[in-house]
Amino acid sequence: MAGRLLLVCRLLVRDLRRRHTETVLLLAAITAATATLTLGLTLNEIAGRPYQQTRAATAGPDVIVTPMATGQAALDELASLTTAAGVTDHSGPFPIAYLTMTAGGRSAHAVVEGRDAAPVSIDRPAVTDGTWVRPGGVVVERAFADALGIRIGDMVGVGGHPLRVIGTAVTAARATYPYAGWHYPNDILVERGGLVWVDRGDIATLAGSQPLSYTLNLKLADPAASTAYVVGPHLATWQQIGDVNGRLYRDARVVLLVGSWLLSGLALAGVAGIVAGRIIGQRRRVGLLKAVGAGPAMIAAVHLAEYLVIGLAAAATGLAAGWFAAPVLIRPSAGLIGSVNAQPPALRTVITVTALALTIAVAATLVPVVRAAATSTVHALADAATPPRRRRWRIWLSRRLPTALLIGVRINARRPRRARLVTVNTLITTTALVATLMGNTQVVRFDLGYTELANPRVERGEKALLVLTVALCILALINAVVSTWTAVLDARQPLAVARTLGATPGQAGVGLALAQLLPAIPGVTAGIPAGIGLYLAVGNGQIQYPSGAWLVATALAVLLAVAALTAIPALAAARRPVADTLRSAPT
Repeated sequence: MAGRLLLVCRLLVRDLRRRHTETVLLLAAITAATATLTLGLTLNEIAGRPYQQTRAATAGPDVIVTPMATGQAALDELASLTTAAGVTDHSGPFPIAYLTMTAGGRSAHAVVEGRDAAPVSIDRPAVTDGTWVRPGGVVVERAFADALGIRIGDMVGVGGHPLRVIGTAVTAARATYPYAGWHYPNDILVERGGLVWVDRGDIATLAGSQPLSYTLNLKLADPAASTAYVVGPHLATWQQIGDVNGRLYRDARVVLLVGSWLLSGLALAGVAGIVAGRIIGQRRRVGLLKAVGAGPAMIAAVHLAEYLVIGLAAAATGLAAGWFAAPVLIRPSAGLIGSVNAQPPALRTVITVTALALTIAVAATLVPVVRAAATSTVHALADAATPPRRRRWRIWLSRRLPTALLIGVRINARRPRRARLVTVNTLITTTALVATLMGNTQVVRFDLGYTELANPRVERGEKALLVLTVALCILALINAVVSTWTAVLDARQPLAVARTLGATPGQAGVGLALAQLLPAIPGVTAGIPAGIGLYLAVGNGQIQYPSGAWLVATALAVLLAVAALTAIPALAAARRPVADTLRSAPT
């Protein structure tokens, strides 16, 4: 047993040393899928850290109560809550008015909160620029100010009254822009809006005839006990506010999770193609091992060990890449302080990512490894491909095909599994590109009552989609190169025989390129409806479809890319001297 294990380890180290390029490609293919999955799984946890940091820095409340009643009725309703069981401290009630703020010619919903200049024990907004409230001035929540392009010293209108912006601040008592909770008085329908603070003495003037609402901040002996409160239109807990802030990252998380499965499919196809090429190059070694007494289990162990080691390395690399990339790719809202500092992934994330990497490695290698282990010693030493199954109608049809097309069809008939991998590769690539095209076609209207502003949730989703699209295109490119390399490696002798029978180097090269292009056509054709269906499955709201011209252009672009990637190496392989190729063939 020890001797067999030593032999497996020696062969493993030898293969990894001699096949650097293929090992790197295997590692890159699986790492792309594991890194994206790591980002998707940890996005919610990472995105919640800035809110926790903001809550600690601003003495955030555990429960925030804003009754539907206004005026004295609201004050009476809040009075008894300050002495309720479990409440250890409170701040407020603070007057609230739901008004319109005008800045730079644009008007938006603004939740206007009246505050005192003196600090309080609960909910102390952290001033990030300028100063805190004073008469005649307004402090704007930082994310809201960024969306409207407001700077310190600008003049804005609040409820029709001019005020100068004297500062920007952040708080944990309300969700960041655009989820500040704006609504009409006595109406439970909440709309998008931003938060501003003014001097308590100014708010009655700003509200005019509108009755004032009030908000009360409570601190509990056990912050986790806030989950016992019934969350509704007049009450919010710190957990709910954290969840609302997490909506900004929901689209990005969906994109990354869906993309990780698309990348897993591409990685599976790519790894299978690389493994097929390596098995082709190792057929004679399989025969030699069998000749010296190695059984099928030993042959399978020799091959699988290499790919399992690469899979584990790719899992570790993907976890590390996702860990370090998260702070760069995930920008926290300007309405929060702190950062998405990298922390070790959770144990469940490590297990899930490792399982994905090993699944890709095993699923892609199991079939060729089992076939290699089951191959007879004589056949393995002969290093010959299994001849295609002959059918009369196929022979009749092939005799009427042009020479280049005939060569391409025969190459795929000898290796149908490789042709199916090309179909899978183009199918997933086209699906991802069409889904991206669908997303870019949508017209997202995001208004705060009167003004259309940039949607921070969509912006984060688009950024994640861009990263995913680049990763998908790179991996698809690698797969196409690997598929061509495998085809060139396997078709050397058949192409040489075809040339001895009269085929020109150009016909042989075009035939090899057609062998890659023919199975790509059904993949591209099926990828268009698959991409539309994928977007319909994960999208929401009113769906708009791209024009047929854009869909056709996407399909043609994929086919042209496949043709370009395969033509050059195919023509180069076809120009190799026939005598050299046949001389290197096994006898």
